[in-house]
Amino acid sequence: MPSSSDINNTYFLGIDGGGSKCKAIIVDADNKVLGEGISGPANPLHGFEQAVNSITESAHIALKASGLNLQLSDLTAGVGLAGVNLPALFEQMSNWQHPFGKMFLATDLLIACLAAHNGDDGAVMITGTGSCGFSYVDGHPYTIGGHGFPHGDKGSGAWFGFQAANYVLMSLDGLKAPSMINEKLLTLLDVKDGLQMVEAIAGKPAAFYARLANLVFDAAEQGDFAAKAIVEEGACYISGVARQLEKQNPPRISLIGGLTPRIKPWLDEDIKHKLAEPICAPEMGSVIFAQQQLALL
Repeated sequence: MPSSSDINNTYFLGIDGGGSKCKAIIVDADNKVLGEGISGPANPLHGFEQAVNSITESAHIALKASGLNLQLSDLTAGVGLAGVNLPALFEQMSNWQHPFGKMFLATDLLIACLAAHNGDDGAVMITGTGSCGFSYVDGHPYTIGGHGFPHGDKGSGAWFGFQAANYVLMSLDGLKAPSMINEKLLTLLDVKDGLQMVEAIAGKPAAFYARLANLVFDAAEQGDFAAKAIVEEGACYISGVARQLEKQNPPRISLIGGLTPRIKPWLDEDIKHKLAEPICAPEMGSVIFAQQQLALL
């Protein structure tokens, strides 16, 4: 990263925009966080206007919280977004008439990886609402998965929740043995049978299913056979992602995302021992990216 003397009197905006929320931070030239802001979804795949509105709103909130007497046009923005791995969406966001002094756009995967390793090479496995593996070594990005729910994202919160729902429905039809998951899920949804359950879950997005993931882990930790099988299958997939990432020879590998504390104990032992704690949060990765790009100008 450039030294503070290279970017003296420059304030940076870091954006981490995903499918459920957008987080913004304002930092000074020494990377001290001065203000934070959170707004709605910012994945342009689900709507360009929603994305740019969330980015702008979170930036305004962070700037107000910072107490700085500045406008958005005074900021150099690093913007990391889900969805812009698709070339058409990257181009659309790049052409946005943004309100910032400068804007440097990256995928959410790249900023998460830069943050986890403080701007150095490394790899990350993301286990949140979705799942993905990503490495950045010698300037070369490499991605595993990240194909989205329901056709991908195995080992994610949404996947675990969906597996739970599928198991309970099959159990209620007499095709699988009843499990502790049944009582937990039916109680959580406040339903009594399969028909009511289908009405409650029909058409729900990934974020809904991700909220069901904890009950699967709760049941697995209590020894439930069905929950353990689901958790072991998901954890095996994430361990496999880690092994594939290792082929890129990253100096460090980290596990990040909201599901991390639940799934980490279930990973293969050799993988658990290789995991390094992430150094920074993803929004700081956007700042690091902007600083790196600014230094190249």
